[in-house]
Formats: sequence, structure tokens, C-alpha cells
Amino acid sequence: MRFTRTGTSATGHGIAVQHRDQWFSLSDVPGYAGTTRISDLLGERQSRELTDALERHAAALTPVRPDPGLAPTVVDPGADIWGAGLNYRRHSQDLQSEQPRSGPGSYLRPGGCLIGNGGHIELPEQSRRVTAEAELGLVIGTTCKNVERADWRSVVGGVTAVLDMTAEDVIRENPRHIPWAKGFDTFCSVGPVLVTLDEFGDDDLTALRIATVRNGETVAAATPADMKFGLDRLVEYFSAGRTLEAGTVICTGTPGAAVIHAGDTVRAVVQDVGTLTHPVRRQGGVRHEERPPAFRSEGG
Repeated sequence: MRFTRTGTSATGHGIAVQHRDQWFSLSDVPGYAGTTRISDLLGERQSRELTDALERHAAALTPVRPDPGLAPTVVDPGADIWGAGLNYRRHSQDLQSEQPRSGPGSYLRPGGCLIGNGGHIELPEQSRRVTAEAELGLVIGTTCKNVERADWRSVVGGVTAVLDMTAEDVIRENPRHIPWAKGFDTFCSVGPVLVTLDEFGDDDLTALRIATVRNGETVAAATPADMKFGLDRLVEYFSAGRTLEAGTVICTGTPGAAVIHAGDTVRAVVQDVGTLTHPVRRQGGVRHEERPPAFRSEGG
């Protein structure tokens, strides 16, 4: 099953669901008119009930044509967004940093940095070297804590594409600034489609190609098979000792980052999942010369 959001912030964001190659507005499905959180649809029971409702009513529903190119984020309001840093060897080499050994680099970012697909990334005046990084995102479907690696699929509702921005010069000067360097407005995009996990076997997931594309050129690409810490380990790691609410997003790391400048267009392409596309502009129209990093970083 696949979900995307429709509408604008002025009119509210609806949910569209794909069933048998057609998209329907969830608000048209009997019993779902008031549903606004995608996470409420991701549990095994909830997913089965929605499928049953679509089977019963699809013939009476009018299909819709959502525009994924302009879709709002699939992240539910207030959901936590965790990130795994330096999870691919290529990216750690780019940053001249050693990969963590006991667990991934990690950070928690504010929801205020999210933008919808197609929105402008704004380069802040506080940074002269911003990078964009394509990632695979895991969306928690069942509130959980202390998940064993073998049980990771039971709590993950779906996968999506992520485009993650970083003020790289800031974290190269001091890696403790990672959350600050990733929390600027417009610095994260998640979507435009959420695909439920039942559409992928383990081998399918590890073979998904994740690519960072700048101005039509693939800057870096890899699959989850190249991660130091696999998807099962990431769920175990981030749920250890803390509760992950349904709707929580885990950004699983990037195969490589692209330095972006005003006028660029950058994309996150996740095979069989979705594509995020964003033009880049300088906040306030100020231009800065790129400056070389001063120190090594442990961010990612």
C-alpha cells in the first residue's frame, strides 16, 4: 500500500491512498473522513482494515490524481525525526572521518525544518558549505521500545525517501553542532510517498538503489547492503531504552553528499519508493564564497 499527502498548508493536508493502481482520497472512504495521521494507518490491523474498506467501496469512489512532485511531507505533525550519521563508508571517507563502531552517529532534528516536495531549499547565511544527502527513511508503524533486531519488521510501517541537508562547514569545525547544523528551515524533505513494508522482502530492501543527484548528475549512489549498520540494527539502536512513537522517522544514512549552491536542483531518488526534487536558493539573496573546512567531522 502507498500513501501520499495532498492539498496545501492553507487548506489542510489530506491523505491519498493507492489501491489496485488507482489513487483515492482517504476522506472519501467511509469511516476514514477524519483521519489526518498516516501513522494511524500503518499497524498490521489498521492496514488490513483499510484494505478491506477499499475493497468494499472502491467501485463507488472517484479516483484522484495526486501530484507527488508537489506533495507535502509524509511526516505526521509532531513526529520525531532521528538520523543515522556516517553509516556508509563512502560518506565517512568524504568527511575524512572514521565510522563509529558501537552504533551510528545520531541526531534528533526539529520538525520545523521540513518542506514539501518541490519546495525551495534555502541556504542560510550562517553556513558557506551546505550539502544535500539522499537517504532511505524508515517510518515506525507501531509504538515500541527495546526492539530486538530480529523483530524490527514488526514495528516498521513503511519506507520513504529522504533528502537531508547539512551545514557541513559547521560540523567540520565542531561535530557537537550536528543537530544545530541540520535544523535550519527547509533542511529536510521526507516523502513524497510512503510505501508499506509488506511490499518489500528483506532482499528487496537491501537492493534498493539510493542516489543523491545534483543538476542531473548522480553524485553518489549505493544500496542498504553497503550500510555499516543494517536496518535491523538501526531500529534496535534507536529504540534502545526509549519509546519510539508510531510515525517516528529514522533516516538511515546517505551513500554520499552533494555540495549545493543557489540555482542548483537536487534530488533524492530511492528506487521503487519515490523521488524528491528541490531547487536551491540563497536565503535573502546573499552570496558567499565556499570556504574550506577547518577540522575533521564526526557528523554525517
